[in-house]
Amino acid sequence: MSLTAAWSGFVVFVLCVSVVHGQDGWGATYSLTKICALKGSTVEIRCSYRYPPRMNGHETTVERRFWFTKFQDEERVDVRTDSAYAGRVQYHCGENDCTLTIRDLRESDSAQYKFRFITNQPGGAFTGSPGVTLSVTGLQVISSSTCSARTCTWSDLKCSSSCDLTNHPSYIWYKNGQKTGGKTKSISVYYYSVNSISCAVEGHEDLLSPSVCVYGDSCNRVTYTDRSICAFKGSSVDISCSYNSYASVTSKFWFINKCYRSGSNCRQPVDLSKDSLYAGRVQVFETTTGRSTLRITDLRDSDSAEYRFNIRTEWFEWQSGLPGTTLTVTEPRVQVQVIWSSTGPTLVCHSSCLLPARSSFVWYENGNMIQGEASYSLRRLFDPEDSFSCAYEGYRSPPVYAPRVPTVWVSPPGDIMKNSSVTLSCSSDANSPTVYTWYKNNQSLLRKEPQLVFSSIQSSDSGQYYCTAENDLGRRTSNFIFINVKYGPQTSTLSVSPSGEIVEGSSVTLTCSSDANPAAHYTWYKENQTLLQGPEDIYHFSSIRSEDRGFYQCKSENQYGQISSEPLFLDVQYAPKLPSVSVSPSAEIKEGSSVTLTCSSDANPAANYTWYKEDEDSVKASGQIFIITNIRAEHSGSYYCEAQNSRGRTNSTFHLTVVPGALKSAAAGTVTAALLALMLLAVFLWIRRKKSRTAGERPDSRAQLNVGPVYDTPSAAAQRRPAEQQDDLHYASICLSQQNTEAVYCNVGRVQPQRGTEEDEEEEDGVDYSVVRFDKGSSAAGTRIQEDGEDPCALYSAVNKKL
Repeated sequence: MSLTAAWSGFVVFVLCVSVVHGQDGWGATYSLTKICALKGSTVEIRCSYRYPPRMNGHETTVERRFWFTKFQDEERVDVRTDSAYAGRVQYHCGENDCTLTIRDLRESDSAQYKFRFITNQPGGAFTGSPGVTLSVTGLQVISSSTCSARTCTWSDLKCSSSCDLTNHPSYIWYKNGQKTGGKTKSISVYYYSVNSISCAVEGHEDLLSPSVCVYGDSCNRVTYTDRSICAFKGSSVDISCSYNSYASVTSKFWFINKCYRSGSNCRQPVDLSKDSLYAGRVQVFETTTGRSTLRITDLRDSDSAEYRFNIRTEWFEWQSGLPGTTLTVTEPRVQVQVIWSSTGPTLVCHSSCLLPARSSFVWYENGNMIQGEASYSLRRLFDPEDSFSCAYEGYRSPPVYAPRVPTVWVSPPGDIMKNSSVTLSCSSDANSPTVYTWYKNNQSLLRKEPQLVFSSIQSSDSGQYYCTAENDLGRRTSNFIFINVKYGPQTSTLSVSPSGEIVEGSSVTLTCSSDANPAAHYTWYKENQTLLQGPEDIYHFSSIRSEDRGFYQCKSENQYGQISSEPLFLDVQYAPKLPSVSVSPSAEIKEGSSVTLTCSSDANPAANYTWYKEDEDSVKASGQIFIITNIRAEHSGSYYCEAQNSRGRTNSTFHLTVVPGALKSAAAGTVTAALLALMLLAVFLWIRRKKSRTAGERPDSRAQLNVGPVYDTPSAAAQRRPAEQQDDLHYASICLSQQNTEAVYCNVGRVQPQRGTEEDEEEEDGVDYSVVRFDKGSSAAGTRIQEDGEDPCALYSAVNKKL
């Protein structure tokens, strides 16, 4: 019964100020410190408690909670293991509170009740003090009158209890089993010697006081041995009462209260021995005078009812409005409860029905009876392989034992795919209540259920799982089961090592990272061209080359899918390769034209270009293109371009030749042709002159032709040249003497491209000339000239061409 119900009179109590006991985060609070309850009622005692949520870096959990009233061997005795409370106590505990319920209270239940809880922390136990004092009392009618039957007809009566009912309840008074006036605790009544009186708290008439005679002991009354009784279905039960009558009893019988059974209007009592529903199953007998016993055999569920006894005399009939004996027929249920204490587990035999004065129990270990054990509880050391059971009234409980080795299985069977629903189940053979705990990779998942459900399993859920099954008799661990969540490649990431600049000739590794199960196979690509296929997730260059530069990509795939990485550009740096030089225009380079020189080299990073001319230290130009405008013969020579970047440098040499322009070539050709003609003419005249001399002088009036000697006369400039250069000069001299004919000289010279002194170069560079001189004078003059060694008629021609 709840404490609120107690307020209405079912339980009578004294309400006191709440007591809070505790310190440093530990504490217990009792809302009531004193309770006064009626015998036969139900009481609830409640305590709330608190504790530090964490201590020493560990979370605090409560392992045991119990109520106690006494010690045994310096150990607090859980009231559930106390045979005095057999079948009458129960705990209802929440997260931070616990309620003790005691049914069918007895006066022996009066005690001081304390609550204690034990945690997983070292020394982490707490007892709430001072506890709750419970007083159990019955009602009793007390007469305060001292008169006798002969001297007065009134009596002062009081409904008394051993503890004060300070809630000021209303009372009900009964006279000869029928309600009579008055709702106070004390009344004054007119009486006869035949009358019996009893009282009760209003609303709970079933907890009334025993009937007493107003005077003497021979009044009319019926007293039931038990207010309530239970029995197993199919068994038999005895219901007894004692009765008394002032006059001789003419008839007596047992009947059932139809109001109790059906809730309809009560009808006249029917003798059960004549009720067809009990035919052949009812027997009434008296072992002593004034005591009747009703025996019902082969009990049925329909036999659950309130049974009353009726007596009649010549002048009186006991039609009591008082409650009789309530019979409850139940299915036989016997079971063993395991209650743990600091000294080990205690086994308690529970029955759905405990018969009055019949509390003998039988215990079995591994199927064998334990001799000398007839108590409600069994306390001893237990082996995890042992099993225990108990029996009561011939009904035996199922055995209890430590869990057997649990088995684990997965549902549905087969491959476990990512995002699917998967259930792991743990099962163990154990009749005692079992707690299951799941572990993954030896880490507790804080799941205390026999099933571990993944509504949408992920790759992170892959791992090794097992479960433990634990009860108060022991703990067992299952075998391991490996959960392998399969899925297609989720990512494909391409990375390069080393991560810095990549230099030609170094070692480089490409790595393709992919999250997949089973492991992915890889296909490597460069510029969409397949390089490699297989399980290798790396592509290695032991000595990378410039040709390896480009975009790379990898594809990861297994039987559940595929995915490709983003392209990765592999930038290989290297020194410039041997440059190549191109000349534009590509034909002959003529003086006065414009020439473009272009230098190209394969390099990364891009090369810088510098132009040089051999035997000159100064830089001619910078940049990939070198342009020479209005080129001259002096620009001829060997050049080289140098390509350079942060990785090195290299150069390439080439020769540039400049030829004369178009006008100079034409003039030189004309002069050469003229000189050749003159040379031929000179040879002809010389031959003719020689013939003339051999013929002798002839008297002739014709003019004489004098052909002077042919000689080579170098020019002054030619004479100044070094000897090695003069070897390449060719001179021709022609002298024609015929009257007014003047000497013609022709000088032809060819010079190879050789360096001379700076003065010579200033005089000779670009010298191309032809001189023809005609000296008109007398023959005398001509003779004089010959004598002087000079030809009066000379044609000079000099040609100098520098290649």
